[in-house]
Amino acid sequence: MAGNDAQAERRQRLHELLLALIARQEDLALMDADAPSGFTSSGAVEGASEAARWLDRNRRVLQHYQSLVRTAVALDALLDAEQVLPSREF
Repeated sequence: MAGNDAQAERRQRLHELLLALIARQEDLALMDADAPSGFTSSGAVEGASEAARWLDRNRRVLQHYQSLVRTAVALDALLDAEQVLPSREF
């Protein structure tokens, strides 16, 4: 059970780090849930172009969130390393 407690603590720490990173964002974009008409129309060039822009925007938003998660994981690893290593002054 100790392993589960450690995992739960780490997950909580990651969650808190991620929320802190999100709170520091000035303009946090959200994914656009409404699919453009290009997905349903039968070959209209404007619709296909609109759909491509929609997909590209959502891809960029997702990549931004992924970078926030990777940053939170890296910060958590640094915090763990600080706790494990003996403090040394250089």
